[in-house]
Amino acid sequence: MKQEKTAIASRPLARVSLKDSNILFKKIRNKPVKKAKNLLSQLLEKKKSVDGKYYPKVSQEILKLIKDCEANAEYQGLNTNRLFVKYAQANKSFRFILPKSRWSHRGREAKICSLKIELEER
Repeated sequence: MKQEKTAIASRPLARVSLKDSNILFKKIRNKPVKKAKNLLSQLLEKKKSVDGKYYPKVSQEILKLIKDCEANAEYQGLNTNRLFVKYAQANKSFRFILPKSRWSHRGREAKICSLKIELEER
């Protein structure tokens, strides 16, 4: 029986935009973890942009997720230098309305999505 060489991490209630998450996941999918982390850190430092935008909140959340998944891979005994992003997906989560304020008498819908990433040793 073949041993699985993957590590998984997820954030079920990430307070980030679904659309922005999917844009960044398309950029890092099937890339080495080193390159993916480098791209996300450059977005945070505003040295590089994706389609003219930096996506700071999303890139910070995805970077945390990759670090968590890398720690899971290290715990499983995988070689962290040979990890690739195999699977990265953002799904719509439940809706909730942020509370009303004195100025806006209606609440507004919060941006929430669930993030999932899987790293594979190649």
